[in-house]
Amino acid sequence: MSREANVLFDAPGPRAEARNRLLTVVSVVLLLAVAAAVVWKLNDRDQFRSALWEPFLRGDVWTNLILPGLWNTLKAAAVASVLALLFGAVFGLARLSDHWWIRVPAGAVVEFFRAIPLLILIFLAFFAPPLVSPVIAESPLGQAQRLVVDNFLFIFGVESNYGVVTVPAFAALVFGLTLYNGSVLAEVIRAGVLSIPKGQSEAAYSIGLRKNGVMRLVLLPQAVTAMMPAIVSQLVVLLKDTALGFIIAFEDLLHAGFKVVGPNYQNLLAAAIVVSVIYIGINMALSAVATRLEARLRRNRRTAGHSVAPTAGVPAAPGMEPEDVEKK
Repeated sequence: MSREANVLFDAPGPRAEARNRLLTVVSVVLLLAVAAAVVWKLNDRDQFRSALWEPFLRGDVWTNLILPGLWNTLKAAAVASVLALLFGAVFGLARLSDHWWIRVPAGAVVEFFRAIPLLILIFLAFFAPPLVSPVIAESPLGQAQRLVVDNFLFIFGVESNYGVVTVPAFAALVFGLTLYNGSVLAEVIRAGVLSIPKGQSEAAYSIGLRKNGVMRLVLLPQAVTAMMPAIVSQLVVLLKDTALGFIIAFEDLLHAGFKVVGPNYQNLLAAAIVVSVIYIGINMALSAVATRLEARLRRNRRTAGHSVAPTAGVPAAPGMEPEDVEKK
């Protein structure tokens, strides 16, 4: 445990550190004991017999179920990641605008979508359009609704039949992931730009650059390196959140493991373990790639910004200025 104090915890003293070590050892021993007891009980009930794992040694299970589910998971995560980064860049920079009529609405949009649980966003994207679209179709906005669906949303499989808009599970999941994670990334990008010392922008202004040039040539290149860990952390969260598509019957990796393989072969525990290992492997690979990318960026470009924590955007504690939080 770090001896450095932060907003939530004071730096522990020698007695507190000794107590923390003792509690850590006791906790680890208890967890190992509980894990051993669980494994023992499961083994007594033949949950580890070879017949339960045999389906995962068959090629047709992988080619017909696991790999298509994995492909759907990666496809939803990739599309949602690109859209969330675009959403975050636009609204994060809009929140830094000098014009209140851009800054205030952008802040309202970001705070609104950050406050709504992701599960509700997915439900709204899936169930609300068929209920609302007939009303819109009969209003003066009906033509605009049809143009948006026919010229843009059709890319995601959205269809409009006689004024009723239907959203497939893939599109509903992507919309929910984009709005929620994009609003979080907007705060990460805003915090990354603000982490650059003011002297950097002041020096750029002094040589005649305008705000667009200062942002594009000075602040953003340094901020990207500073906020890379937080962006990667949020993308890992996004990848794991694709599992929420399970509730609207999106045929992803979780659906293949728990809805098809597990019930059909009566090996739900084995399916859960295999699916978990795949998720862990993907997230570890994504983290490793991001770590190497960040290291390369730091080697090629020096930055004056500090790494932005994954919890970027959280307001400072009462009585503490943001600059004080950054120094911790």
